[in-house]
Amino acid sequence: MANDLSSLTKEDIPQKWRQAPVAIRLAFGWADDGRRFPTVEGRVAARVPAVCQRCLGPLELNLDVDLKLLLAGPGQVAHATDDYELWEIDEATIRPLDILEEALIMAMPLSAMHGRGESCDTPGETVPTESADTVRPFADLRSKISGRHGDMEPDESE
Repeated sequence: MANDLSSLTKEDIPQKWRQAPVAIRLAFGWADDGRRFPTVEGRVAARVPAVCQRCLGPLELNLDVDLKLLLAGPGQVAHATDDYELWEIDEATIRPLDILEEALIMAMPLSAMHGRGESCDTPGETVPTESADTVRPFADLRSKISGRHGDMEPDESE
């Protein structure tokens, strides 16, 4: 995010964006009676600044993620269920912060853009108009193909 925000003018970069509040609710439990597979349930929500990939202006994304995770440590074999998403972790212990960061990163869109109806200097629905100097290398290909009907010999101009 810091790299994207650095492309904005200094005035457009939100002040103290790294200290923006994050709403978190987490509950930890066990998926099995043997207490081998921990679970995490909850929700994390945050408003994060981003750069619109359409107009390159600032925007704010609302990220809201429901968590229902089954954690499997190194060497453990677990299967996802209808109730829980399986998360394989590399260490025997994990910090809740690591789970929250990963969930928010995965909630980020691949290309952040203003929504419909929001101000964006270059709307995505705009289709460029066709000009006379547009090059169409395959424009008459259909007529050549349909005109020959199976004739596989190239004509003199090809």
